[in-house]
Amino acid sequence: MAAERERVRGQQLRFTVLGPVRAWRGDEQISTGSPQQKALLAALLLRGGRTATAPELIDGLWGDEPPDAAIAALRTYASRLRKAFGPDSDVLVSESGGYAIRIGMGALDTDVAEQLAAEAEKAQHSGDRTRARELINKALDLWDGEPLAGLPGPYAETQRMRLEEWHLVLIETRLDLDLDVGFHAEAVSELTALTAQHPFRERLRELLMLALYRSGRQAEALAVYNDTRRLLAEELGADPCAELSELQQRILQADAGLAAPADARTSGGPTFVRPAQLPATVSDFTGRIAFVNELSEQLATAEGRVMAVSAVAGIGGVGKTTLAVHVAHAARQHFPDGQLYVDLQGAGPVHVEPQAVLGSFLRALGIPDSAIPDGVEERAALYRSTLDGRRVLALLDNARDAAQVRPLLPGTEGCATLITSRTRMVDLESAHLVDLDVMSPEEALVLFTRIVGEERVNSERDAAMDVVAACGFLPLAIRIAASRLSSRRTWTVSFLARKLADGRRRLDELRAGDLAVRATFELGYGQLEPQQARAFRLLGLADGPDISLAAAAVVLDMDTFDAEELIESLVDASLLESAAPGRYRYHDLVRLYARDCAERDEPVADREAAMSRLLDFYLATAARVYALERPGDRLVDHLAPTERPGLDFPDQNAALDWLFAEADCLLACAQQAASSGGTVRKAADLVAAAPDLAESGANSRRYEAVAVAVAEAAREAGDVQAEGRARTFLAHALSLAGRYDDAEDEAKRALNLGGAVNDPVPTSRVPNQLGIISAVSRKDPKQAEVYLRQAIEAFRKDGNRPGEAGALSNLSRVLLATDRVQSAVEMARQGIQILESLGHVLRLATGKYQLGIALTGSGKHVEALEELTEALRLFQESRQPLWEGMAHQRLAEAHLGMHNAAQAAAHAEQALALRGHGGEWRRAIVLTVLGKALTQLRQSGRAEACWREALSIHERLGAAEADEVRGLLDASATA
Repeated sequence: MAAERERVRGQQLRFTVLGPVRAWRGDEQISTGSPQQKALLAALLLRGGRTATAPELIDGLWGDEPPDAAIAALRTYASRLRKAFGPDSDVLVSESGGYAIRIGMGALDTDVAEQLAAEAEKAQHSGDRTRARELINKALDLWDGEPLAGLPGPYAETQRMRLEEWHLVLIETRLDLDLDVGFHAEAVSELTALTAQHPFRERLRELLMLALYRSGRQAEALAVYNDTRRLLAEELGADPCAELSELQQRILQADAGLAAPADARTSGGPTFVRPAQLPATVSDFTGRIAFVNELSEQLATAEGRVMAVSAVAGIGGVGKTTLAVHVAHAARQHFPDGQLYVDLQGAGPVHVEPQAVLGSFLRALGIPDSAIPDGVEERAALYRSTLDGRRVLALLDNARDAAQVRPLLPGTEGCATLITSRTRMVDLESAHLVDLDVMSPEEALVLFTRIVGEERVNSERDAAMDVVAACGFLPLAIRIAASRLSSRRTWTVSFLARKLADGRRRLDELRAGDLAVRATFELGYGQLEPQQARAFRLLGLADGPDISLAAAAVVLDMDTFDAEELIESLVDASLLESAAPGRYRYHDLVRLYARDCAERDEPVADREAAMSRLLDFYLATAARVYALERPGDRLVDHLAPTERPGLDFPDQNAALDWLFAEADCLLACAQQAASSGGTVRKAADLVAAAPDLAESGANSRRYEAVAVAVAEAAREAGDVQAEGRARTFLAHALSLAGRYDDAEDEAKRALNLGGAVNDPVPTSRVPNQLGIISAVSRKDPKQAEVYLRQAIEAFRKDGNRPGEAGALSNLSRVLLATDRVQSAVEMARQGIQILESLGHVLRLATGKYQLGIALTGSGKHVEALEELTEALRLFQESRQPLWEGMAHQRLAEAHLGMHNAAQAAAHAEQALALRGHGGEWRRAIVLTVLGKALTQLRQSGRAEACWREALSIHERLGAAEADEVRGLLDASATA
């Protein structure tokens, strides 16, 4: 029993007042009694351990009208609290005719919040705004609704107001930090809601103006100022504060400041030979500031260290030697006893032996030939002895591997070695490894300009950027291209750009004198073992920006363990880059070289087999993702069979992780496969199996472009089925983008093609798509109903229950548009019943979305909010930002129907924050809803700014909604 009491006592009491007043011991909540008893607890907690006298407590709990037995009541409350605290009853002490609570640090949520806020302030002052924002968010997370919720008494009311004001100040601080770290678009929604709740708080208005301005919404930002000035004049007879007025002027002037955030030492002693062997540095050395600083810091701190070794690795032509020589020259002052240099020729077929290098270095340090021993170990020992007490820098250029350089390391204090190699020397002990990447676009353009001349480049700046991009921002390639242009005065930059645009001839064009990009790569390729060389060739065939380990293993027809070991050896040889753990990529020019090698050294059948395996891998895996996302959907049963299985996933989240991580590669594979007549059908099926990439919004434009390419390739190949399927999903993508006329054209073509070959994919999905288009664009509700009933019948014939449910939900929209409100609600519920029975999360979300629209149209706003909120949650779980934005729009409309203007504006802003999802037409729709909400919030100036932008979009698109917006603007002008 005693042990149990000791265990309980060891669990610290915790208290919360930033919400309901609660007490906890460990994870167990303790009952703190009646509201008055909780009010006493809160009054003691908020005094920070100081004693409160009985009169103070009576006044705080009951004010001017205390009960007759107030003192007795206090004693009862205190006694009950002690009993509730159990083994920790001694935290509540009686002294000086009053009471106090003494608890440990961090036991009260306000103390934790204050500590977090203080740490955030320190981080902000030190410049770490990201850290400061994280700390403020942690503090804000401690609030759980209204502070001291439900507590009576004047003391609780005073403290509640104080804590709410503090909460608002913290929110303002966090929003200020949001803007500092680039979250301006996301902040608009919250600021819109807060300014509605606190219309006279000018700091919030100031932050809203800045957030809108940084989001490209200048007119709205200025309208916020005008609305604020009018409100203050009407309600308070005052003008906006100086800060707000100054911000307005800065916005009018497009102030650039508002843009979103982006020892020498000499040596005494005896005279000895001081070698100075460094090659000349290039006069036009450009950029690489971060690498220069990193390596310079390593060399500058070599004194006092046993051995300072830095190894710079990278592909041929990336500028390793140029960088190392530049850094070595800059560091000469730190090595007054000399600098050694050798080209180890590690990239060539015959590399320099360490024994020969040591002999050369010893002679350079003044050791006569007669004193230089023969063996490597003896020479290395003499080399280290000679360097003892000296400060010498050795630059070992173009090393083959760690074994070649180990005997050449000084190993003595004060000396340093700088190494360049195409191989990452992960096995070189204590070395500081640097992976040198290509230049940034800006650095590349500066280098090109320095060689060619500003006059020629400035007149054709875009063409110059095309040239350096075609060079893959590789310094060697840029130097060659620039040198060719400099030596041909009749060439323009545009002419050179056109020559380099042809990927098949690009490597041949990048040759000048004894410099050639191809020859540089050939040196590395020539050193590969046969299995490495095969992997280098085959992996270069895939068009994606990179390749995952799983996909690479399929291409190589190996298990992932062996494939990883082989691929990592190519990374160590700097012929491949590790883009991220388990992902690999080629430099653009290296990929071109790898493909040249494949065409030259790899049989056609082997190349085709590798790409066929990759296509099967993506198709089979995408089909599994589709099946997990859409259980019961018959599409996967109609896809072309694959010879290889895809990946297995433990759950839907893992499947979606894979799909979105592989989006670019999967779509590139589909487009590449379409160019081969024999695989165009599987390419079309791959597009069909990945509609999430269109529906998510993130990859919609790329998805659309690939669907077009596959459709056209299928048409040229005469594959009617493949063309019909590609156009089916192209129509879907166009519809999601709000391009309904184009979507309708493609859908009708798909329906004709599918009907010609009796393909159930387009013959069921296209009528559904046409029904949606007709319903949303309000062209012909009767025809929309015909299409959707045709789709329902086709889905039922195919046994596609999720498809049937989706068509029923869409039909609900048409019934609503034709004033059959009750039928619309019932139809939407039928669709949901089917989807719930199948466990179909994504389609269930769309079903609830449609039901929410129907309920809004029928005036049942509370039910509509429930359905739309659940739909929003499901869309977020399924990572569908496009649908998420649409749900926010519908929630805004439902809130408007209930006259909840602040909530409506907040949802509309959240829809707008998902910028780029849904196209310009949908943005205009949301702006219209936002304007209506702002009007109710008496922010008419900003509302008109929203409507003007919406009208501009609708007029540009020729949309029918333009008339509604004109009417809103006219009504506002006459109000």
